[in-house]
Amino acid sequence: MVMYLKRCECLMWHRFDPDRKKQPLNHRLISSGVVPERKRVSIPAGRVTLGAEVDEVVFGWDNEFPSYRVDVPAFEIDVHNVTNAEFLCFVESGGYDDPHLWQAEAWERRVRAGRPHPLFWEERGGGWVWRGMFQRVPLPLAWPVYVSHDEASAFAKWKGLRLPTESEFHRAAYGAPDGTERSYPWGEEGPSQLRGNLDFRHWDPVPVGSYPKGVSAWGIHDLVGNGWEWTCTVFRGFSGFKAMASYPEYSVDFFDGDHFVAKGASPGTGIELIRRSFRNWFRPGYPYPYATFRCVRDVG
Repeated sequence: MVMYLKRCECLMWHRFDPDRKKQPLNHRLISSGVVPERKRVSIPAGRVTLGAEVDEVVFGWDNEFPSYRVDVPAFEIDVHNVTNAEFLCFVESGGYDDPHLWQAEAWERRVRAGRPHPLFWEERGGGWVWRGMFQRVPLPLAWPVYVSHDEASAFAKWKGLRLPTESEFHRAAYGAPDGTERSYPWGEEGPSQLRGNLDFRHWDPVPVGSYPKGVSAWGIHDLVGNGWEWTCTVFRGFSGFKAMASYPEYSVDFFDGDHFVAKGASPGTGIELIRRSFRNWFRPGYPYPYATFRCVRDVG
């Protein structure tokens, strides 16, 4: 069961009503926390390495190969993921009712869904609650918001910002001021539950910024753990991509221009899956992933 959950990222099991599930004995939900002041950090122009070479990782999926270098212009990026508190402002300001904030197809999906709030939120007793894996709790304002790509993009436009590219995420997560690149945001030491909310330590998010030992060289929090991170990069193969012989349809079937790359890791990501080259992907209107986001702004 655990290995299956590591593959499916808990998405299906989460949709069962919490009352129908028995929580693990060591489960601890941390709902209280302080919403941090919104800050961005400036990342200078530099080069990043996307993907990997076959001999660099113990195992990787075909969409991770081969590696190549990309020049990334300077940009500013949020130090923390967008929180439920910030997204609540978007909801209360009518963001779900303004078609100008949504791409045309995204707006059509929004209207068809008829849901004017994130899927993980529910209205009860005149207020908002978070539908967690094992219980419902008053909306934890300091948690990262989990939303679809459509919702994240609409929020970013509302703020006059945008989602990062896959290359910008790599620069923020794995780059360093001295021009080097790290295997992980914090350095070369392997991932652990001291570095981020991952590997089923918690089955739900925790307040943003809870893992100071996991910050990047630029001081950015939670780049690995606490939620996959949306990018604005359409999922496709890197230059030189070759479908793996043992599972040729694994990636190719999703090179349809209608899936977006998500990076990082979620609370339900097995520790063995965490590596710099790993890529996740979902359709833009798919509301079920443990996926959050942060915004960027162009410089110059």
